[in-house]
Amino acid sequence: MKDGRLVLGIGDNLLDAVLGYAVVFIGLTLLMTVIIIVGKIMTSKKKAAPAAKQAAPAAPAPAAPAQPAAPKKLAPGSAGEVKIYDTDPRDAAMIMAIVADKLQKPLNELRFVSIKEVK
Repeated sequence: MKDGRLVLGIGDNLLDAVLGYAVVFIGLTLLMTVIIIVGKIMTSKKKAAPAAKQAAPAAPAPAAPAQPAAPKKLAPGSAGEVKIYDTDPRDAAMIMAIVADKLQKPLNELRFVSIKEVK
C-alpha cells in the first residue's frame, strides 16, 4: 500500500490481462459455437421440409372443366399485359426500354406486370 492505494506488481498486472483475454476468447468461442449450431439446425429444417412435402400423398386432381377458356391472343413477341397506374403510356414505355437496356435483355423477354408512379 502506498498513500492509501493498492499498488500491484508487474506479475499481478500480467495475470489480470491474461485472465481478461481468456474470458473474452472463451466468450467469443461460445458465441461462435452457438451460431454454428443454430445455422445447422436451420439448414436441416430447410432440407427436411421439401422431403416431407414429397412424402405426403398427392391430392386428387380436380376435374377438368368441360370446355377450357381460350387464352387471349397476344401480339408476337409480347409477354402479356401491363397495368399502368397514374403514369403516361409514353413514360411507361420509356421505363420499360430503360430497364431492358440496363438488364441487357430484349424487351420481349421481360414481363412487366404493372407500372405505377410513386408520388
